[in-house]
Amino acid sequence: MRILITGGAGFIGSAVIRHGLTATDHVLVNLDKLTYAANPDNLADLAGHPRYVFVQGDIGDARRVREVFDRHRPDAVLNLAAESHVDRSIDGPAPFIDTNIVGTYTLLEAARAHREQLPTSDRDRFRFHHVSTDEVFGSLGPEGRFDETTAYAPNSPYAASKASSDMLVRAWTHTYGLPTLITNCSNNFGPRQFPEKLIPHVVIAALEGRPVPVYGDGQNVRDWLFVEDHAEALFCALAQGRVGETYCIGGGAELPNLDLVRAILRLLDDWLPDSPHRPHERLIAFVPDRPGHDRRYAIDAGKIAAELGWRPRTPFDEALRRTVRWYLDNPDWWQAIRARGLGGERLGLARPTVGEAVR
Repeated sequence: MRILITGGAGFIGSAVIRHGLTATDHVLVNLDKLTYAANPDNLADLAGHPRYVFVQGDIGDARRVREVFDRHRPDAVLNLAAESHVDRSIDGPAPFIDTNIVGTYTLLEAARAHREQLPTSDRDRFRFHHVSTDEVFGSLGPEGRFDETTAYAPNSPYAASKASSDMLVRAWTHTYGLPTLITNCSNNFGPRQFPEKLIPHVVIAALEGRPVPVYGDGQNVRDWLFVEDHAEALFCALAQGRVGETYCIGGGAELPNLDLVRAILRLLDDWLPDSPHRPHERLIAFVPDRPGHDRRYAIDAGKIAAELGWRPRTPFDEALRRTVRWYLDNPDWWQAIRARGLGGERLGLARPTVGEAVR
């Protein structure tokens, strides 16, 4: 197959491309705008690969998207392009509306026009796979898990924008017959994650001897999914998933944020015996909570396991060790980002903004 992957220079997208090139025979076309969180270094070693094509472009640019479809004629779309940081969505929702909602609409329309021009056999096998998040479901209490029947109840601008995009995808299936599927994943982690996200932020702050911020009481719970396992799940769903269906993808590794932070800092204690910041746990600083911070997420991944045979392969402790080790072994990668003044600042305090776009 020839697969159009949007957002492939980002954290999850680059893991998906790496998996696709090593575990499949597909040709992968990467359409990425290269926003602040994208990083060409994530895929620099793939330049010249015979089954990989990079195209710079915005999924909200209808003309550019149509050019990509006309030139590369994909058999499937794997839509990973998104603004994804909750804190940034609190400070400035406009880019989330533009990319996650308008961009998804633009892609859907381009895919629909493209598919209608295909021969019948190619039209029947075309797929549009939209990658979403468990945050669309809102916040769980101490019991239960999200599954494919959970009602949507998004609480942040980011979650609302992703919920909106999910609804558009479903509508394009039921109204226009576009063969789509949706996956909703839990919190991803692994190498090459942008430093504003929790795990790399903790690692880098501790290495630099800065306070390690923990929101609120640190008891917000997340279900952690290793990005390489997620990449495998996405190809599995694209190949075998039923049109019009949703599949929840989780790592089965629930952990309060404070416990996760302490686990990371213990690894640094073990691996950096000469660090002047040991014990690193003394760097923990409790800070005011994020506005509207969801208390708990957890995924029931029983459907994708039963129907498609996917289960996460990597034990959480192993995946966390691999992730922290990667940041220790690749300082040039994150130091280049920090040198641009990104990845270390506190966002999401809902301060009033001046000149925010009104739509």
